[in-house]
Amino acid sequence: MSGLRILITGFGPFPGAPFNPTPALVDRLVKLRRPALDDITRAGHVFNVSYCAVDRDLPALLTQHRPDALLMFGLAASTRHVRIETRARNAITTLWPDAEQVTLRHGQIAPGEAARGFGPHGARLARAAQLTGIDARLSRDAGRYLCNYLCWRGIEATQAPGGPRLAAFVHVPLISRDGTAWPGSRITAEHLVDAGEAMLLELVRLTRAARRAAA
Repeated sequence: MSGLRILITGFGPFPGAPFNPTPALVDRLVKLRRPALDDITRAGHVFNVSYCAVDRDLPALLTQHRPDALLMFGLAASTRHVRIETRARNAITTLWPDAEQVTLRHGQIAPGEAARGFGPHGARLARAAQLTGIDARLSRDAGRYLCNYLCWRGIEATQAPGGPRLAAFVHVPLISRDGTAWPGSRITAEHLVDAGEAMLLELVRLTRAARRAAA
């Protein structure tokens, strides 16, 4: 079971958050050199924090890279721990503009269901992160902004024919620009890389298992 392809994504800065640590995290994870990743093709992408960018870029990335799994990261500046999201809510804020100064006028992503779940593998990713010593917890609320929107679109991709087998979204806390912990937090850039690596390796294992089960 070789030849897996993993797409790893982050977000750029957005109103109220001029520094986002996820682009650097994505870059580190794409460039990791580990024996367990030797046969894994990793692609990285940083989304502009806009609804149009997600709707434009994600389908193009899926077509270009044909990933077996998605590992997506976003910033949750108000929390001081890592959050592994378990679902996306069918909700969009009508209060806050995106990075292109677009404010949506409707509060739903799509007609129908109230939420969509990533699946039970979130608990495995949380445990992998916790084993690195970081404070990582499952979350049922990805907000109503671009992170939740990408969660929805990522889950949607896994349900499409030929789409990724698994998707995961991880909210990380704010850190200082120099990589040190933000006041009130103990998490540094290196802690995020260690936890990100652990979750990436676990996602690889889970994706291989899913592919074997489908063979």
